[in-house]
Amino acid sequence: MPKWLVVDDEPSICWALTRLGESMGHEVTSVSSAEAALEAVRQLQPDVIVLDVRLPGMDGLTALGRLRDCCAGTPVVVITAFGDLDTAVQAVRRGAFEYLVKPFDLEQVERVLTRALTRRAPATAAPVSAPTAGLVGASPKMQEVFKRIALAAASEASVVLCGESGTGKELAARAIHQFSRRSQGPFVAVNVASLSPSLAESELFGHAKGSFTGAESQRDGLLVQADGGTLFLDEVADIPLPVQVKLLRVLEHGEVLPVGGNRPVATDFRVVSATHQDLPAKIEAGQFRHDLYFRLAAFRIDLPPLRQRQEDIIPLAEHFLNLTSTESVAVATLSAAACEELRRRPWYGNVRELRNAVEHAVIVARGGVIDVEQLPNPAATTWLTQQIAPPSLEASIADQVRRWSQSRLAAGEPAGDLYVRLLQMVEPPLFQAAMERYGQCVAAARALGLHRSTLRKKLDQYGLGDQDSPVGDELD
Repeated sequence: MPKWLVVDDEPSICWALTRLGESMGHEVTSVSSAEAALEAVRQLQPDVIVLDVRLPGMDGLTALGRLRDCCAGTPVVVITAFGDLDTAVQAVRRGAFEYLVKPFDLEQVERVLTRALTRRAPATAAPVSAPTAGLVGASPKMQEVFKRIALAAASEASVVLCGESGTGKELAARAIHQFSRRSQGPFVAVNVASLSPSLAESELFGHAKGSFTGAESQRDGLLVQADGGTLFLDEVADIPLPVQVKLLRVLEHGEVLPVGGNRPVATDFRVVSATHQDLPAKIEAGQFRHDLYFRLAAFRIDLPPLRQRQEDIIPLAEHFLNLTSTESVAVATLSAAACEELRRRPWYGNVRELRNAVEHAVIVARGGVIDVEQLPNPAATTWLTQQIAPPSLEASIADQVRRWSQSRLAAGEPAGDLYVRLLQMVEPPLFQAAMERYGQCVAAARALGLHRSTLRKKLDQYGLGDQDSPVGDELD
């Protein structure tokens, strides 16, 4: 009969897990402290341990390390109601078999413990470095993100981060690097959308002296500069097709051939990429190589939009309030009405938009209490959505798009072509409206939640750019 040891100071959790174990025909023993657990394992020799993080006396993560020492082959499932990125990383690093966030359903626990009883726990890993700032969230969706970051950091697999603009993809990439074995190496970030097709190859792969006009000396590309560390490719969907071929070869062979060079340069880096676009659709449209996609997307992490984790809005706002405090600006506080207003807004620009709103309010409130009137006018951030797709029309528009797509698919049109055609229908009026409203590319891109280089490229693509306007000359 398999034996469980449940370590939790909440009687209701112990009772529920005991009933679950007994229903599965297992023997369950529960204790309420880590100290009692260390005594119990010597006598019980359990087959699986369920361990809470917050316990009276010794905390669960400290106990996890000691349990690994005294019963190295026993899988430990860590549970917590107060998870964050640091907790998830420490749990994985210290050898936890699985990491579950309360509240959980018993079917989920049953599946995890069934797997745990058929496998041995992973070996203990190295100590954890300092936590990463910026990734804040207690919602179940963010707990899943923290868990997947921890799992990614413990491996060497390539990772693709997917999510809307402003959801924190670069912060996630930096966290993966920070908690990985390559943390002492460089973190080299490049926004592919900001590179022109003519410069992308030279920037990524480097060039030999005299390889083109202006190449007065040899220069190592970003792929070589990332040797021993992590290369972060932001807006990876915008890599030009000819460059995709060369990048695939580098990932397969670990060698870079500079532009104009005749001798490859060895490099060893871990690649983390990010995109807000649908890469499989880009593959269908012939705009992205499927073999490169599989190289880049060994492990996928989806960053949820802020509107899908509303319980994180106020903790994030308070986090940004603390970041804005300086010697000359006192820490501001949020009134109840301001908190309610922040929860009410849709935040189509996600965390980036929320941070901008908090910084605006701090400037206006001058370190006092922030009320609704100190927050930026929501019309300045949501007018595009209201113009293109007001909430009352969202269901109608979705239904029209669905019926239009189904009719085209029934006619035998390729799905990739449909995707491109739909973008061509929606994007031009949206971008034109944004430029008419703001007049400058940086401000319009911020309202749209796009990088300014992406918007510039789209404006040129649709013939909406104006050579006489300051769009191409403006500065951040």
